[in-house]
Amino acid sequence: MFRQLITSALLSFTACAVIAAPASDNYHWRNITVGAGGFAPDIIFSRAEKDLAYLRTDMGGAYRWDSGQQRWLPLQDQMAESSYFGIESIAADPRTPERVYMAAGMYRGAPAAILRSDDRGEHWLVTPVPFHMGGNEDGRGLGERLAIDPQNTDILYFGSRHDGLWRSRDRGASWHKVTSFPHAGLGLPGEHRSTHAGISFVLFAEQSIFAGVADRDGTGLYRSDDRGEHWKKIAGGPKDLLPVQAAAAGGQLYIAYSDNIGPNGVNGGAVYKLDIASQQWSDITPPPQGDGPAEGGFMGISASAQHPGTVAVATMNRWHPHDTIYLSHDGGNSWRGLEKRSRRDVSATPYLYWGNDEADFGWWIAGLAMNPFQDDELVYTTGATIYRTADADAQQLLWKPWVEGIEQTAIITLLSPAAGPPLISGFGDISGFVHSDFDRSPQQMLTGPVFANTNTIIDAGRAPQILVRSGTPPHRAPKGPGAAPVPTLAWSDNAGKSWRPLTVPALKIPGKKTAQRYDLSGDNAMTVSADGDTFVFMAPVPQLSRDRGRSWQPVTGLPLHAHPVADRVDGEKFYALDFNRGELYASTDGAASFTALESRGLPSDLSADRPHNREKPWPLHAAPGREGELWLVSRQGLLHSSDGGRQFARVDSDIAVEQLTFGKPAAGKQEPTLFAIGRRDSEHGSERAIWRSDDSGRHWLRVNDSRHEYGQRFRVIAGDPRHYGRVYVGTDGRGIVMGEPVVHAKNSRQESRL
Repeated sequence: MFRQLITSALLSFTACAVIAAPASDNYHWRNITVGAGGFAPDIIFSRAEKDLAYLRTDMGGAYRWDSGQQRWLPLQDQMAESSYFGIESIAADPRTPERVYMAAGMYRGAPAAILRSDDRGEHWLVTPVPFHMGGNEDGRGLGERLAIDPQNTDILYFGSRHDGLWRSRDRGASWHKVTSFPHAGLGLPGEHRSTHAGISFVLFAEQSIFAGVADRDGTGLYRSDDRGEHWKKIAGGPKDLLPVQAAAAGGQLYIAYSDNIGPNGVNGGAVYKLDIASQQWSDITPPPQGDGPAEGGFMGISASAQHPGTVAVATMNRWHPHDTIYLSHDGGNSWRGLEKRSRRDVSATPYLYWGNDEADFGWWIAGLAMNPFQDDELVYTTGATIYRTADADAQQLLWKPWVEGIEQTAIITLLSPAAGPPLISGFGDISGFVHSDFDRSPQQMLTGPVFANTNTIIDAGRAPQILVRSGTPPHRAPKGPGAAPVPTLAWSDNAGKSWRPLTVPALKIPGKKTAQRYDLSGDNAMTVSADGDTFVFMAPVPQLSRDRGRSWQPVTGLPLHAHPVADRVDGEKFYALDFNRGELYASTDGAASFTALESRGLPSDLSADRPHNREKPWPLHAAPGREGELWLVSRQGLLHSSDGGRQFARVDSDIAVEQLTFGKPAAGKQEPTLFAIGRRDSEHGSERAIWRSDDSGRHWLRVNDSRHEYGQRFRVIAGDPRHYGRVYVGTDGRGIVMGEPVVHAKNSRQESRL
C-alpha cells in the first residue's frame, strides 16, 4: 500500500492508489459467521445495473452485493487505516456500474478521504480531503451526502458536516469548496463529543440540485438550477424540524424531517412533499397508528423509479408503540403501515429473537430502499440487521435478513476452551454466543440473563465446562420504581449451553458511608478457580463464593480494587497485582487470603498498565496447563514468571505486545504457543498486526497479511488450545475473524462442527 499526496493552493487533493499485496501462503483468514449484528446507516442500489447494491456501516466498512455468489462482499479488508471503516456516504455511478465512490472517515479528528473505484470496490484510489467526517458520530443515518451529476458523471458533490458543500470535476481526484453555497458550515464544534449535521443530503432531480441543511443555524432546503453555480433557500416546509433524508421521483421531492439528527434523541418529525416545478409544499406526514400520539420522527425514505407516486418512509426512535414503515402509492395522500402486517423469518440468524418468541421489527431504521428495477422489493436497515421483502404490497409481508457475508459487530471478549465448543464470544450490543459451527449463525445466544455487552468470559482451567461471565444490563432493562435490578453476572456448568444469574449483596467498603451493590453496573468482572469450585467477584474488596453464589465472603490481604487471577492448574492458587507499588500478591487457600510476595524483576511502578475500561483484557495471565506460570503484558515489556511470581524475567523481543493469548503447543514442544496483538517498529514505520511465537516470545511471526488488515481494528484475541496455529481475533466492526495455517484450513469446517 502506498500513498502520494499533492496539494495545491485551491486545496485540491490528488488520489493515491491502495495496492493489496498477495495473500500470505502461510495463513488462511475467514469470518466466523454471525450475520450482520450492528448498525448499517444505509443501503444504496445501483441504477445502472440490476442486482447491484452497496451497504455502508458506521464502523465496519462497506459491502457490495454479489448476485452471482448470493452474498455480500466486504470491500475494505485490505485497508490498514481504521478511520476509513466509518463510511459517511456511498454513491454508485448512474451510468457505469463498475464505478463507485465512498466518503470515509469515522470521527471528526480522524483521517478522512474520498475513495473511488472502477471495479466495484475490488481496488480503491484514496484521496485524503481537508473536510472532516463522522461516519460513526451522531447523524450517521443522514444522507446521502455524496452525489453524482447524472448529466456529467465526472462531477460529484459532497455535503460535509462542518465545512459546507464541496465539488469535484474530475471523478473525485480533487475537491474544491462551493463558495456560493449559502451555508458555509459551522466549523469544528468545541465540545469533545459534540458534532454537527451540516449538509444532510445532496440530490439531483429534474435538472436541479437540492441540498438539505440539518444544522439548526441555517436549516432548510436549498436549490440550484444552474448546476451548482448559484443557490437559494426554498421558502416553506415545516418549522423547527431538520431535513434528514430525501428521495425524488415523478417531479416530486419527498423529504423526511426529524427534530434531531439521530439515531438517538429523535422525539418528533414529519414528512413533506415539494412539487419541483411549482415549488408547492404538501404535508404528507403519515398518521400515527393506534391510540395516542406516536413517539419519534422519520428518517429512511425511498421513492420508486418505476411508478411515480410510490414512496416509503420509516419512523425513527418510535419505541412506543413500535417503529414501522409506511408505504404509499398516491404520493403520500394515503399510507399503509407495514409493521402490523409483517412477520419475520430469522431462522438464518436466530440471535434476532433476543430470547423472545418473536423477532422485533427493528429500530434505528435509517436506511430504506426500493429496488429501482423492481419496486415491490423493499429493504431496510436496523441497529442489528438488514431486512428484505420481495412483495411489499402483500397483505402479510414476509421479511428475511439479507445479511449473508456481512459481519459488522464489535467483539469484547473471546474464549476458546480446552473442551466443548471451539469458541465462546462476548459482543457489544448483542450479548454473545456459543459457536459450534463457524459457517452458521449460532443457535445459542448467551441468555439467562441476556447482557447488552458481555465483557468477560472465563473458564475453569481444569474444568472448562464451568464458565463465569460479566456484562452490562440489556438496553431495554426495566427501569423506575419497583423494577427489579438486572443481574450482570452469570455462570454455566455445561460450557455455555445454559446460564444462571449471580447476585452479590451490598458491600460497605472502607472510606464509604453506605453499603453499595457492585454487581449492577457491569463494571466488575468475575473469575473462577482452576477446579471450578470458587468464584471470585471483583468488587473494590473482592468477594468469594464456594456455593455458586448463595453466600459470599470478603477476600483478605489485598489492597482496594485488586483483581485476582486464578492459576490454571491448582484450584487453591490465585494471584493479584498492586499496580501502583509493583507488588504481586498470592493465595494458596482458594482466594480466602493473600500475602505479598517478594517478586524480583517486577517494575516498581505498573500504574500505567492498570486497565481503566471494563472492556479491556486484564494484563496478568496464568498460562494454561502450567502451574505457577504467569505472563504480564506491560508497557515496559513482556514479563514472564515460571515460579508463581517470585521472579519475573523480561522477554527479549522486538514486538511491543498489547494483548497476549495462548494456543496449542507446536509439535515437540511443551510450552503453549503465544499469540499477540502488537507492534513492530522498523525503518518503514510501526507495524500493528497479529503475531505468533512458538518459543515463548523470543521470536515472532506475523500471521495476518496485507490483504487482511481489517483497518487494524483488532480488539481482542484468543488462541485455540486444540488446533495448533489457529487464532481468533475480535475486531471493532468486522466481527470475529479466524486465522490458521493453510495446511490446516481445509479441515477447519469439519473440525469446527460438534
